Amino acid sequence: MKKEKCENCNVCVKSTHRAEDEKKNITKRLNIVEGQIRGIKQMIEDDRYCDDILTQISAVNKALESVENTILESHIRNCVVRDIKNGDTKIIDEVMDLFKRIR
Repeated sequence: MKKEKCENCNVCVKSTHRAEDEKKNITKRLNIVEGQIRGIKQMIEDDRYCDDILTQISAVNKALESVENTILESHIRNCVVRDIKNGDTKIIDEVMDLFKRIR
């Protein structure tokens, strides 16, 4: 993780470097979700049966949850562990706030 100044508000912004294979994996999964969303839009335009549309929406939600869990696991295993090892216990408050926002 590195801290950079935000160009818009000049406030510290955190960023995380990810390995290329991790980026490719996450991007591939998000591209699939994007395709599923386009499919749902087409189903609406085609007046498809509600049950079929809701099934596809559920699949998208599960796919996004899977991506979320992948990123969360990486965050805890890498960023959080590193910060704790470096004595930065403020990361615990950050993680608690994160859980409140995403759960």
